[in-house]
Amino acid sequence: MSLILKGQPVVQKIKNKIKEDVYELKQKGLKPTLGIIRMGERPDDIAYEKGILKNCISVGIGSKVFEIDRKASMNELTKLITRVNEDINIHGILIFRPLPDHIDVEIIRTLISPQKDIDCMNPINLEKVFKGDMDGLVPCTPKAVIEILKHYDYSLLGSNVAVINSSLVVGRPLSMMLLGEKATPTICHSKTRELQKITSSSDIVVTAVGKAKLFGAEYFSEKNIVIDVGINDDGEGSICGDVDYYKVENKVKAITPVPGGVGSVTTAILLSHVIKSCKNLHNE
Repeated sequence: MSLILKGQPVVQKIKNKIKEDVYELKQKGLKPTLGIIRMGERPDDIAYEKGILKNCISVGIGSKVFEIDRKASMNELTKLITRVNEDINIHGILIFRPLPDHIDVEIIRTLISPQKDIDCMNPINLEKVFKGDMDGLVPCTPKAVIEILKHYDYSLLGSNVAVINSSLVVGRPLSMMLLGEKATPTICHSKTRELQKITSSSDIVVTAVGKAKLFGAEYFSEKNIVIDVGINDDGEGSICGDVDYYKVENKVKAITPVPGGVGSVTTAILLSHVIKSCKNLHNE
């Protein structure tokens, strides 16, 4: 029977630390506050927003939503971001994506203050990761992967890790973070040859391709620790990961569930970045 690497214990540990930090900062007259920028009222955005706001309340972080029409111009969005950047009472900025087609996302990335960029959109923060500087605001999902592995006491030192994702959002920054832990990552993608051989022989396998139940039992062995980053619609009204969980769970050494795994930890990491930003902005 595989060990199920549930996200909730990791989330609780992160939240407990956040609460301690919030208390200490409030003693100094500071209230860590998240600024959410949302264009329009997409149902997915509204649902995500409700979840984020609920989590903020649970740990004592303040929040403020800056809503702008989805048809608003690039200039209008630019002005809003500048205003939130300059607001001394906002310590972290989260912009809901995807943005409308008429918005130049690459320009938006550079506009967000690097010090408030809790989702690591600004290239300056990403560049730090690729230079080996992990002390700043790093991408939340890769950080969640690392935190789960550490929480369950899996040593990354010398471990062979197959990362099935080559994007700048997950795969590449995660590989840099793994290198920082002295692991040996192998970045895999759709053109990778002998993928089953690579995954089954790795100590850790991280899947993040966004395709429901793509990876069956043939990709894994009894030695694998599987971290499933995928969040997909299974076609039957439920959420599932990239891994065919029920065909794999009894074969591998350990596996994260979907839902209840990486996603919940990612949200907690996001909130912890608000604390980090607040401390940095006030030299705490």
